[in-house]
Amino acid sequence: MFDLAAALPHLLPKAIAWAEARSTEITTSGVPLTNLELRIAHLVGVQQPERVRILEVREIPQPQDPDLRQAVAATGFIGPHTIGLTLGYGIYIVAGRSTNRLVSHECRHVYQYEVAGSIRNFLPVYLEQIAAVGYAAAPLEMDARAHECDTA
Repeated sequence: MFDLAAALPHLLPKAIAWAEARSTEITTSGVPLTNLELRIAHLVGVQQPERVRILEVREIPQPQDPDLRQAVAATGFIGPHTIGLTLGYGIYIVAGRSTNRLVSHECRHVYQYEVAGSIRNFLPVYLEQIAAVGYAAAPLEMDARAHECDTA
């Protein structure tokens, strides 16, 4: 069985580098939030919603690094069920799956990145929470779910 907590010290630098590269990809190629999405971002606390970009993809990209791929596969963190992923000001959303509820959830993660100050500061806390209590019970995930909304 894969032990994420034990693997984190080795994986964190790779995960941060991957997340920073994907964030750059999204913010370079993605589209700005619509007026409705800007309102949603504001409602969930995003301080700089004009910086947020969404990139629609066929599926959420998997890391190419073998160690990260193993961790992702073992934890189910990114899989066929994953329809959104936030990395800094960049949000991946699977094409055709965007809803106000999903955008609000992902924008709350943007807010969390803003509070942390960077991907480099956010990811260790987020991944340690997942390692300790699992994805569903991780406090940052619970916070994002608590801020989901259907309308702005």
